Amino acid sequence: MSTRERPPTVSIVMPCYNAAAHLATSVGSVLAQRFDDWELIAIDDGSRDTTLAWLESQTDPRIRVHSQPNQGVSATRNAGLQLARGRYLAFLDADDTWAPDYLQRMAAALDAHPGAVLAYCGWQNLGLSGGRGAPFVPPDYETPDKAETLFAGCRWPIHAALTRRDALLAAGGFEPTLKNAEDYHLWLKVAIPAPIVRVPEVLAFYHFHGREQASGNHARAALHHWHAQLHYLKINPALQTRLGGRRIRELTAGELLRRGYLRYWARDLPAARTIFRKVMRLGYGTLRDWKYMLPSLLPLKMHRMLLDRIDGSRSHSQPNP
Repeated sequence: MSTRERPPTVSIVMPCYNAAAHLATSVGSVLAQRFDDWELIAIDDGSRDTTLAWLESQTDPRIRVHSQPNQGVSATRNAGLQLARGRYLAFLDADDTWAPDYLQRMAAALDAHPGAVLAYCGWQNLGLSGGRGAPFVPPDYETPDKAETLFAGCRWPIHAALTRRDALLAAGGFEPTLKNAEDYHLWLKVAIPAPIVRVPEVLAFYHFHGREQASGNHARAALHHWHAQLHYLKINPALQTRLGGRRIRELTAGELLRRGYLRYWARDLPAARTIFRKVMRLGYGTLRDWKYMLPSLLPLKMHRMLLDRIDGSRSHSQPNP
């Protein structure tokens, strides 16, 4: 096999949907990598802007462009996984970026730990107001409590991980029915049963563009996280046996309740009400929790009026300065 035909060490899968405004930056961060033995599989998922034209205009032979009718991010990533030829696989969304030494540092970590299936690193959120963009380096999760810690919540964004392709294929890729938490669901299947390794550096950047998620998406994210947990428990019942039913309830229904409260205190009532209703159907929560959740059974207008009265009473009770 000639050098040109030799498979690259790293395959990068980039799902693209109406991403023309961001591709120069995201693809540019790939082209700027100090580690150059990669292929970028960019898949246009039925974009209606100039995404496909921009991708097809690229001249670097390491960029492979494919297009398909719109199928959603999970199916698009799965398509990229099937096309990938590299030993290692990374996912980079079309509006996020990496530091120039991301691939170099992450591939070296997996090279140094042949038994590890995944390397993860630190990241930084960019574009958030209020000082919410501090760089974050996660702790070492390869501990005796790893299964419980990873099950409790997604511990790294999708572009802050490099994975062995064989491990992703063995896990079956992404679950197409999940619109949120699809990466969390996959990491449970990949990272719980096998060793993982930390790269304690901030190498991945998540870009916010001033768009707030719709209220329904917050509820959907919470519910899909819960569905991902239930799906994992169904195929891995040993975790429930190991942790016990009470702890599992805390990590599943309890996490739903926590997310409901986050939306409630943000006064995002549509999302909070959806989540609270699910928690009540699960029969979870203390008497105090139910006092907050029960008004979710009222019509939305009445619920808002009730909260307006509560908020008004609190403001009138505050002492004058």
